[in-house]
Amino acid sequence: MSEANQIRKPYPSDLTDAQWRILEPLVPPARKNRGGRPRDVNMRDIIDAILFVNRSGCQWDMLPHDFAPKSTVYQYFAQWREDGTWSNFLTALRTKVRVAAGRQPTPSAMCIDSQTIKTTEVGGDERGYDGGKKINGRKRHLLVDTMGLLIAVVITSAALDDGAAAPLLLAQITAKDFPRLEVIFGDNKYHNHQLNNWLATERPTWRMEVKKRQPGTVGFAVLPKRWVVERTNAWNGRARRHSKDYERRVESSASMIEITNIRLLLRRLAPSTTTPFHYAETA
Repeated sequence: MSEANQIRKPYPSDLTDAQWRILEPLVPPARKNRGGRPRDVNMRDIIDAILFVNRSGCQWDMLPHDFAPKSTVYQYFAQWREDGTWSNFLTALRTKVRVAAGRQPTPSAMCIDSQTIKTTEVGGDERGYDGGKKINGRKRHLLVDTMGLLIAVVITSAALDDGAAAPLLLAQITAKDFPRLEVIFGDNKYHNHQLNNWLATERPTWRMEVKKRQPGTVGFAVLPKRWVVERTNAWNGRARRHSKDYERRVESSASMIEITNIRLLLRRLAPSTTTPFHYAETA
């Protein structure tokens, strides 16, 4: 909400009160700039506006007027993209979901895969042609745990081979952060000497296990262990912002994927059975 104590009609993408109570402690405090003004925006309203863009697929300039100004909303989106706040949200919430499900805080196995998507005319330089999918655009490289919860994401040109892109994705996580990790499941695209050499040098305690299709299989086939990442792609597809890659910067594309999964994690922790309640808060 753009003004304190203002009550607006909720949107389906809004956080519920229970979800906000989970996320609010994770929101970074206002920056302390010498002589600067104290934070005077409602942070729940900012996050609801970003979730609206993510779920509806609208342009930043087309945010409804009952949200905070577009410039303010985008400023927080970009700031949290640059300082890693979206990734921090994701890590904290994923840990809560795993523990609530009776799992260890960090996984011992992960799954990796890519998804080729089209871009628009406003896309940046990271575009190319995927000859296998016959699509000109970008690739979303996802790393998930065996529950399908997002670990890391990297966006590249669609022309980049999955095996060559895998080190870029795996470099985002460390053995210190994931001490239990032993195996990463992937399909035949990850049977790659460059990837194996990188693992042996940079992450010697991890191994790549390739799940191959049965001989004679035609068309789509469910591969054991690895299918969970396909389901994560389907979950991401519920957000219209992901129908194509609309972002100029690949970093923005990755943040939008993280935001979608933050929303999914919050819904697991505090399921929404009704439309979010009206709320009124001071700044």
